[in-house]
Amino acid sequence: MIDEQTEKRSGSFWRELPILLGVAILVAVLVRAFVLQTFYIPSPSMEHTLNVWDRVLVNKLVYDFRDPKRGEIVVFKAPTLWQSGAEGEDFIKRVIGTPGDHVVCCDSQSRLVINGHSLDEPYIYTDADGNRNEVASAKFDIVVPSGRLWVMGDHREASGDSLEHYEQSTAADEAGKLRDATTTIDSVVGRAFTIFWPAGRATWLTVPHSYDGIPDASTR
Repeated sequence: MIDEQTEKRSGSFWRELPILLGVAILVAVLVRAFVLQTFYIPSPSMEHTLNVWDRVLVNKLVYDFRDPKRGEIVVFKAPTLWQSGAEGEDFIKRVIGTPGDHVVCCDSQSRLVINGHSLDEPYIYTDADGNRNEVASAKFDIVVPSGRLWVMGDHREASGDSLEHYEQSTAADEAGKLRDATTTIDSVVGRAFTIFWPAGRATWLTVPHSYDGIPDASTR
């Protein structure tokens, strides 16, 4: 005797399977486009916070509600002058200065100074022999333009970041040099908030507490 109810359910499942797969693919596409995206790290510019071939998860939604904050690690579409030839190339750096911030190198202890507040940077690259990168390869004194970010890598000697492009800029005036050296807030794809692979390096990418004491640009 045939169990007609079981047979009907089995046939219904196979008819609905393409719809379920289609919905799953649509949800995955929408999540990747608007909410979360994975990126791998192709260069040593953020060592050892992020190592080559680490994979990070990026929140693409957070900056629809607020602007990036100092100390956050962001993925952004590289300015044309920063690109190595790959159109639409993505970069990942740490936000050091936000619009209006006065960023100076350096104080008497060789620390960056933001809005008059010296910044300790525990994440800066240290090699196997204990030698730590300098916080900057040259002295500078800048104010971050409106709508833009001053970003730097944690491995300062291996990072094509705001300072490198500031030094290399051939612009005739300070405003032009800062345009060459900074990236726009609108170009930011999202915030990298966790390393998820390899499993042994999985961790949250939080903002160090040393950023807490930096005053806003308007109150410096």
